[in-house]
Amino acid sequence: MGDSSNGSSFFGDKSAKIFVAGHRGLVGSAIVRKLRHLGFTNFVLRTHAELDLTRQSDVEAFFAAEKPRFVILSAAKVGGIHANSTYPADFIAVNLQIQTNVIDSSHRHGVHKLLFLGSSCIYPKFAPQPIPEDALLTGPLEPTNEWYAVAKIAGIKMCEAYRIQFGFDAISGMPTNLYGPNDNFHPENSHVLPALMRRFHEAKVKNAKEGYSGLGHVNVGSGKEVSIKELAEMVKEVVGFEGDLVWDSSKPDGTPRKLMDSSKLAGLGWTPKIPLRDGLVDTYKWYLENVKQ
Repeated sequence: MGDSSNGSSFFGDKSAKIFVAGHRGLVGSAIVRKLRHLGFTNFVLRTHAELDLTRQSDVEAFFAAEKPRFVILSAAKVGGIHANSTYPADFIAVNLQIQTNVIDSSHRHGVHKLLFLGSSCIYPKFAPQPIPEDALLTGPLEPTNEWYAVAKIAGIKMCEAYRIQFGFDAISGMPTNLYGPNDNFHPENSHVLPALMRRFHEAKVKNAKEGYSGLGHVNVGSGKEVSIKELAEMVKEVVGFEGDLVWDSSKPDGTPRKLMDSSKLAGLGWTPKIPLRDGLVDTYKWYLENVKQ
């Protein structure tokens, strides 16, 4: 998160209180692991049962009592094409509620810096490739996830608005498609990679066939493009499934291409360190140890 505009460096005090919203999810749990590895010690963490981020009064009370110095907002209602199409009201309402409550309470209760994590689905369906940050709001969204995308765009603009009006140091990062430990492997509502991994594993078991600080947001990606076909074949190899792939063309495709231009982040010195296949191997190991029946 770098230096805060009010002079408080995120890396300068590793005992500073940090609230990671969504710490048990895919992204939040990875952030907590990384920060602990870097020597950070003072986390304030709440499960959904302990703190419902959609309830404004509860969020206000939490911030008033805990007063974290830094906030990482990775909590969200997420899912794949099927989930977005089935629960559109949930995807727009829940995410808007979470974002509004956490960003506003962070400002009101003296948080020094907030990182809001969005999604690459904020960009138009037919955005230029690779997708630069300024492609935002230049064309229609992909219809199968527009409810989630609209909510995330609102989160970006809320961070910008609070920076402009109040000088609140809120920044936004837009990760590309993510995967790893603590992902959602639900058979219907997960994203494409965990869904592929689960289906290949189940097919193998059954021996079956298988169908910074600034106003603008920052893209977070590898800069490399992988097609669904290439990804499916790679997951198939990692899982060890030896059957045939059968493609169901009746299902919606989603965004045709989504390669993000992450040159702005690369210019700040960040590059991805784990090759895709290595990450898939680690994720499948975690799946076998934690998810499979």
